[in-house]
Formats: sequence, structure tokens, C-alpha cells
Amino acid sequence: MDLNDAFYFVQVVEKGGFSAASRVLNVPKSRLSRRVRQLEDDLGVRLLQRTSRVVTTTELGEEYYRLAQDALGRFEAAETVIRRRTNSIEGVVTLSCSVGMAQFALDRILPRFLQDNPRVTLVQQASNQMDDLVKGGIDVAIRGHVEKLPDSSLIQVRLAHVEWHLFCSPEYLVNLGRTDEPATLAHHPALVLGRQRETHQWLLADREGQTASVPCRVRMASDDMTTLKRAAALSLGVVALPSYVCRPELDAGSLVRVLPNWTAGRPQISLLMASRRGLLPAFEAFLDFLKRELPPVLSGDASENRKAENSRGGFVPY
Repeated sequence: MDLNDAFYFVQVVEKGGFSAASRVLNVPKSRLSRRVRQLEDDLGVRLLQRTSRVVTTTELGEEYYRLAQDALGRFEAAETVIRRRTNSIEGVVTLSCSVGMAQFALDRILPRFLQDNPRVTLVQQASNQMDDLVKGGIDVAIRGHVEKLPDSSLIQVRLAHVEWHLFCSPEYLVNLGRTDEPATLAHHPALVLGRQRETHQWLLADREGQTASVPCRVRMASDDMTTLKRAAALSLGVVALPSYVCRPELDAGSLVRVLPNWTAGRPQISLLMASRRGLLPAFEAFLDFLKRELPPVLSGDASENRKAENSRGGFVPY
């Protein structure tokens, strides 16, 4: 029996069909089908039930899948150990992340990973939409979320919590007057990340766990954090953004914190994977790199004892 046939079978099951597996593996669908049938012939059993639209495992197929998946995982682990010891990690790793994460966090560390691993090719897909990892052939996604993951089948690796702060220009801060009470922001123009809404509220929390909801008027809504930062620096209103995003402007003095004792959210950053099976050793090296290097970049001056609800829920575009 050819072990490659077992690998193809596992990929077809995990990807949900021959077409999806063909796209991810870049192997013709006809070849996958032929190899899986050869595996079935070698074993003398039917592993898959095939229809025009759906491919499902038989009872024996499900049992074989679990055992083959475990065996392949052991082979991959053994290969990873050897490759690391011989410094020959190579392959392609596909990463999905939000535009903000790409522009303000990953740009600081991804080039270093490539310098340390010259035989690895990294494909970065920056989008504020949560793409299907399997259909998109994505090895790992980095996302912020404030609720449980919508797909329980995804593997989740927690990285850090990121505080969202309120910012404005030094000149605009003078217009706010007293800046230690959330009510100060009531009806002031808001620069909002995401789609325009008729109304908007800043949902805030302080160190002691007190919360406040402050209505405001949307002056600008945008999916682009850079645009919002520039608008805030021009005294057009107040913006809420992840702390690490505005670090350069804070250092330069073009932006200042509003209500420094309050936060506008504290979502969690996670690595998401459909599976760790069938992936190149380069992926393991990249995963270790992200877990080690990304949290310090995201931490900024965030305090670990603050907690707040985010106004949108679900996945957060950062």
C-alpha cells in the first residue's frame, strides 16, 4: 500500500470532498479519486460514499481516517524534528489576517521570519473578512474576537488580549474639557471603524469593572485604520483603535489618549487552524514564531486587569 494514498484520503475527508482537496493540494481531482479508489482496492473495503455533491465516510472509512490521521501526524512530527536539526525547513505557508494586523503588527516581524528561514515562502492574505480556511487553502489565520469561535471545528491558539483605547488630537482634547468622565464624549463626533450606522455608542470599562455606554454622532466610518488615525489627528473627532495601532502617533504627539482610565474593548487575538495534519514542517516553525514574537508587539501598554465588551461582537477587523 502507498502511504501517499492514505494521505490523499485524509485530505479529502478533512477538506470535505475531492474538489476542495484538489484546490488545496494543487493535485488534479481525477488523480485524487484514482488514488483513493486504489487505497480502497488495497484494503478491500469502501471508505467513502460518493454522490454528485457530497462525499462522506463509511463506518470503516471513519475509523480508518482517525487511525491514518494519527499515523500521518506522527510521520510529520518525525520529519519536523529531523528538518529542524538539519536546518532544512522549507515549503509554502499561507497566512490570513486583517488589514490592520498586516499593516501595524505583522509588518514588524514577518520579514525577520523569512530572514531566519530562507527556504520558506510566505503567502499573506490581508482581508477584514473571515475566509473559509479549508476552501481558501489557508494554513493559519490571525483574528480578534470577543465571543466563542463560530466554528467549533477550528483549532484555536490564544495569543494575547489587546486593549482598544480612545484617541483624539491634542487640540481636540481641549474642546472636550473635563476628560475623566465618559459622559464628556456624549454627542461628540465619532470616527468609527467599520460600516456606517445611524447611531453609535462607545462601550467603555474602567479598571474597577465599571461600564459606561456613551452615545455619539458618527462623523466618519471607514474600514481603514490609517484613514481614521489621520482624521483624528486633524481634530475631526474621537476614534477607538487597538492600542498598538496608534503607538507611533502617541510617541510623535499627534494623538493623545481620551479617558486614559477607560478602555473601549479588550478582544482576544487567536491563531485559527482547520487542522495541523498534512502541513509542512515550515508551518510548525511559523506557528512557534508567531506565538513567540507577536504577543509583545500587540501588548503595548495594555493592562491585563481591564475588561470590556465590544460593540460589534464576533470577529473584529484587527
